Amino acid sequence: MYHILVVDDEVRIRSIIKKYAEFEGYTVTEAADGMEAVRLVRANEYDIVIMDIMMPELDGFSACREIRKHSNIPIIMLSARGEEYDKINGFELGIDDYVVKPFSPKELMLRIEAVMKRTKSNGVDNEKKQNVVVSLDGGGLRADVTARIVYIDDVRIDMSPKEYDLFFYMLENRNIALSREKLISDVWGYDFFGDVRTLDTHIKLLRKSLGRYARMIVTLRGVGYRFEG
Repeated sequence: MYHILVVDDEVRIRSIIKKYAEFEGYTVTEAADGMEAVRLVRANEYDIVIMDIMMPELDGFSACREIRKHSNIPIIMLSARGEEYDKINGFELGIDDYVVKPFSPKELMLRIEAVMKRTKSNGVDNEKKQNVVVSLDGGGLRADVTARIVYIDDVRIDMSPKEYDLFFYMLENRNIALSREKLISDVWGYDFFGDVRTLDTHIKLLRKSLGRYARMIVTLRGVGYRFEG
């Protein structure tokens, strides 16, 4: 089963997460601040990190930035604030999910399972796929599906892991109307929980990354989105 690193300066929060995680059969290691979390990730192997934002010594955003310098371990961020700015900041740093406090421990367990399933399936899918390169708009936008690399005018662009997931899913389903619920279910890997803003935030980030090709992502009012290519 999974080995989870739970990072939060509140003992009560760590205890609640540990209780439910161990009930699911997971192993849990605790850290009280971001500095300790970075040190532990560098020295040990974990399957996923659950990390609060507001912590002493080193906040969650800074800790995530340090972890991402040497590891692609899945990260779920916890926060007492649900502002879009915080979500965008987290997703741009490469977190995999964002949970607002107070949260349901059962829902958190579902999100952990969903992130881990998605991480494993991405690895398996990449092994099975033949090398496929999709060229759009006269070659100005190119995507190497197997390597998960995107080029704009022959310049490689960087995206967060979730932006890549969303982009390649929409690319594979281009010219098809995709509802918000279907995108959430297929890209995030769990049944829709009710916060459609998570999807809309990632669409905004993806459009920013695509620059002049953002026009290919068309908003279908009252339905969802369509990638036209």
